[in-house]
Amino acid sequence: MTQDPAKVLHDVFGHAGFRGRQAEVVDHVMRGGSGLVLMPTGGGKSLCFQVPALCREGLAIVVSPLIALMEDQVAALRQQGVAAAALHSELEEPERREVWRSLNEGRLKLLYISPERLGMDGMLERLSQRDIALFAVDEAHCISQWGHHFRPEYRALSFLRSGFPEVPRLALTATADERTVDDIRAQLGLEDAPVFRSSFDRRNIHLAAAPREQERSQIRAFLREASDGRGAGIVYCGTRARAEQTADWLRADGYDAMPFHAGMPSEDKRDAHRRFARGDAVVMCATIAFGMGIDRPDVRFVAHLSLPQGPEGWYQEIGRAGRDGLPARALLLYGAGDIALARHRIQQSPASDEQKRIERARLDAMVGIAEAGTCRRRVLLRCFGEDLAEDCGHCDVCAAPPRLYDGTVAAQKLLSAALRTGNRFGLGHLVDVLRGRLTDKVAQFGHDQLPTFGVGKDVAEGAWRGVMRQLVSQGALDIAVENHGELVVTEAARPVLRGEHRVMLREELIRPRSARSSRETPQTSSDDPLFAALREWRKTEARTQQVPAYVIFHDATLAEIAARRPGSLRELRDVPGVGESKLQRYGEAVLAALAEAA
Repeated sequence: MTQDPAKVLHDVFGHAGFRGRQAEVVDHVMRGGSGLVLMPTGGGKSLCFQVPALCREGLAIVVSPLIALMEDQVAALRQQGVAAAALHSELEEPERREVWRSLNEGRLKLLYISPERLGMDGMLERLSQRDIALFAVDEAHCISQWGHHFRPEYRALSFLRSGFPEVPRLALTATADERTVDDIRAQLGLEDAPVFRSSFDRRNIHLAAAPREQERSQIRAFLREASDGRGAGIVYCGTRARAEQTADWLRADGYDAMPFHAGMPSEDKRDAHRRFARGDAVVMCATIAFGMGIDRPDVRFVAHLSLPQGPEGWYQEIGRAGRDGLPARALLLYGAGDIALARHRIQQSPASDEQKRIERARLDAMVGIAEAGTCRRRVLLRCFGEDLAEDCGHCDVCAAPPRLYDGTVAAQKLLSAALRTGNRFGLGHLVDVLRGRLTDKVAQFGHDQLPTFGVGKDVAEGAWRGVMRQLVSQGALDIAVENHGELVVTEAARPVLRGEHRVMLREELIRPRSARSSRETPQTSSDDPLFAALREWRKTEARTQQVPAYVIFHDATLAEIAARRPGSLRELRDVPGVGESKLQRYGEAVLAALAEAA
């Protein structure tokens, strides 16, 4: 007998009503329909399959790509009184036997499983003998060869269409462009099924990007603004060595910083992930090996120390901040070398010409976001086919709009200097030539005799780097990354040199301005003594149970409890995020913590 979704939403998950398009998705699945759900990270995708899984007869199968993601979601569901389990390679034998026993006895409502495990050990044959409520394919972009985290194992999920034609199939992802969407639908047989699109606008995340000039100073300033001392953060580093080095100097600065990358011993990675998951205020200095499936809601900031490969990956990574809806910040630092290196890697890759074309387009879109002269959020959302009606008012460009000026002459001077010196020198030497500095190297090569010697004194020395970076981003200059970083003039520079194409540069490169405004200061409940007391109670409870703190209650729920100050279980029941199971389990303890702190 099916249950009422609204009642399940309230009694199990503690929410008074659905958000956005959740109700449409749940109703569609309840009627046996399949579809694709596109919702941003933190937008409530999980409820789209968890609620109908509890309402429909039978077992729900959730295909998930990461063990950590499965374990976190199972832990959260068990806190809410739901019979859930996961099958994965790191289960101890007694745990594996218990999962199979629960499965065989029909005691489970949700089973999380990897795509690899789904095709092993006669799993499909066993499932074919059971009543299946639905299949949910989480992180569905992994199934697409055009997706930014393509996993070939996901491709085998196409058998769900033929093997279980009557069972609803729900694919869910937070990041997918149109090509990826089409591929997901084709692989899972969803061509005729609806696509439920939600806005990708995460307005609570303040977006900022800046040229990488003094990296440590820039990160220090960012952490002072972004960290409240309680929530965690992530600093994405381009290499393993950089992750280690960044963690080292942040620790020296007094931060609880930890490295994370694929080259670390498995036990060290598990320990780092465990500390992050349990709610410690740590700064994870990581490669992109860390992150997919992170459910921690109180990540307050995400920084990137180099340019991501495309908007999809970057959006998913910054989306790990502020899942609780409270203010969070994202910072992207980038340089011309990042752009040149990315282009070089694409060109040298063994991928097909079509794949290279797509990767170049993604890189160009990412460069466009980094170099945006208008609302950065609008530029980002256009990558996902979404147009904001007006500027967001909550990014660095909106806070301090840059002015453009005609930089054609400066561009011509730099391009001419590179050409006349034979495309054999880096920016430092070219600036010496342009500013008329007679160094030993300039004299050695006779570059003081060139027409370009001394013609660039009108541009500040530091500003030449900005001119160069923008010319690289526009494709007029390239950097020989396989050699020593020489600047090479490209074919695209010819119209500039001939005066046929104007080059507009950002004035902020010449006269930098602060991008901070008072309205961007995060407003949280972190200084409320009741909120602090509830967090301390939660921390103790989580350690006792050895579960992540956020699976007990999210910060947003604790903040609401602190604001309402309920004096009874009945009043506590009305707080969003407090379901019946958690009310019975923690209600008295929460009221006691409030009374003690009052």
